[in-house]
Amino acid sequence: MQRHLSLLFLLAGLAVQASAQKTLPGSRGGKEPVADKGIVFQGDGVDRAPGPHSNAAGARLAPFIAGTHRALPDPGSIPKGHLGDNIRLGLQIFRDTPRYASAYVGNLLSCSDCHLQDGTTAYSSPLVGVPGLFPMYNKRAGRVITFEDRIQECFTRSENGRPLPYRSRELAAIVAYIQWLSRGLPVGRVLRGRGLVRLPHLEGDPVRGAGIYEQQCVVCHLANGAGNPPIVPPLWGRNSFNDGAGMSHVAQMAAFVKHNMPQTHPGTLTPQQAFDVAAYVDSKPRPKFNPRYAAY
Repeated sequence: MQRHLSLLFLLAGLAVQASAQKTLPGSRGGKEPVADKGIVFQGDGVDRAPGPHSNAAGARLAPFIAGTHRALPDPGSIPKGHLGDNIRLGLQIFRDTPRYASAYVGNLLSCSDCHLQDGTTAYSSPLVGVPGLFPMYNKRAGRVITFEDRIQECFTRSENGRPLPYRSRELAAIVAYIQWLSRGLPVGRVLRGRGLVRLPHLEGDPVRGAGIYEQQCVVCHLANGAGNPPIVPPLWGRNSFNDGAGMSHVAQMAAFVKHNMPQTHPGTLTPQQAFDVAAYVDSKPRPKFNPRYAAY
């Protein structure tokens, strides 16, 4: 059943890509070869994101394909019908996950809190082009996983929730939205700006991190780390990610912080400062990962 569902998602993605070839400026019907080095995400030498929940369609993604600029697909270009309804629902889930996927979420985090600008900003784990990299071997799971499996990891760890049924509309919508973001891009190639920035291995000092947090973070995330969801995500406490999430690792949070925070002046912290503030956040209490979902 899961294999049939994955096939349906793949066919939906191909339909989105076919539609994109008719609308993208500079497109040649998808026949023109695309070089990896010719594609960059927003923030990778292009421009800065105003914030994780911006609705400015043209400001979230600026890849250059064979020297031709292509703006983020306009939400107005989402096709009509069932596929378009799924894409729009996927975008809603991405921006406000606790509201639009409430049955599967256990905190107040949204997808766009970690995947900034609706999943399009460089070095904040952008999702543009990612569906085409699956299936892939996952070291944590110890097996080959599908893109749907990877989404389940986010729900059971970062969202501190539970897996979505593989035939649920919510899962289909998330996949459809990210396929729509990825339309027209090369399948199976890793694009520049994927993941997080690489930092040297450093030891974070939570005491120094407390001072950095007070100076740089508290104005948005508050002294108790609660933030202001859905605008500013909570960093610790019962409404934050659990200790099985990627962000619960100091090195991973440091890499995210170094490139993307503080939002008013992203990239201004040194690698050591990023490790220190990540160590401070890591020292705070948070929910425990549910071992029932160890398969994810």
